[in-house]
Amino acid sequence: MKAILDRASEGNYAVAAPNVGSELDARAAIEIAEELNAPIILDVHITHHPDFEFIGPVFRKLAEESKVPVAINLDHGADFHQAILAIRSGFTSIMVDRSMLPYDENVKEVKELVRIAHEVGVSVEAELGHVGNGENMEDAGVYTDPKEALQYIKDTGIDCLAVSVGTAHGAYVNVVPKLQFDLLKEIKEVTNNFPLVMHGGSGTGDEQLRKACSMGINKVNLCNDLLKAAVAEVVNANTEGNGAYDLWVLVKKGFKRRLGELIEILGGKDKAWTPEVKGLPTFEIQAGE
Repeated sequence: MKAILDRASEGNYAVAAPNVGSELDARAAIEIAEELNAPIILDVHITHHPDFEFIGPVFRKLAEESKVPVAINLDHGADFHQAILAIRSGFTSIMVDRSMLPYDENVKEVKELVRIAHEVGVSVEAELGHVGNGENMEDAGVYTDPKEALQYIKDTGIDCLAVSVGTAHGAYVNVVPKLQFDLLKEIKEVTNNFPLVMHGGSGTGDEQLRKACSMGINKVNLCNDLLKAAVAEVVNANTEGNGAYDLWVLVKKGFKRRLGELIEILGGKDKAWTPEVKGLPTFEIQAGE
């Protein structure tokens, strides 16, 4: 993921990171990425598929066979066990979410996993500030402090930073998020063009997303919008009689349609390159080491 996001930051665009939990939606994500010649990041949360050791190799095979760069990222890794399990299961990056902890504890836990992940060629995302919950705006989160962000990057050694600039996780209820573009601009400038991540991309609005990705956001996590599109495709279809056999085709069609729209909005279209042969690095351990 580091290679994908370093390019995105340099090119001033963002890469879509859809949440996937099965072969079906992973294939849909990669297919539309290939159709649009765009890099893609598969975000995988343990609640979406609790058996990483089973699904990890499936995603890995799909990624290795893809014509475009594909990263497989642990989304919101909640503890040490999840991070190690994701690495062992073939994920190419992990998010270490310690955003609810005090700064020093956050740094300590993230730094430990950065050291481990980097030893095996896996990149690390972490969060500073805290992205809240769209269904409960009393949990509106805590905005990222720009100067603290720069120190956090230095202290942890992470490869990309999830920032809180006005979005929230999940569906928004009776509210439209208002992104803090001045804050985003300051974070990008202070951190010397470091790759930045937006969580809670769904429901933010196409124009706000487009603007944010032109101002320094390089990865946008997406879930709710894609699921709604899949559901709408099924609801609006005639599934009477043999039409029910089209269920998975319809789900995939709706998912791909909305993800394709978002890839273009984020600026990822035609930003792919020929991926290098992917594989976990091997090490020769000498006697006494």
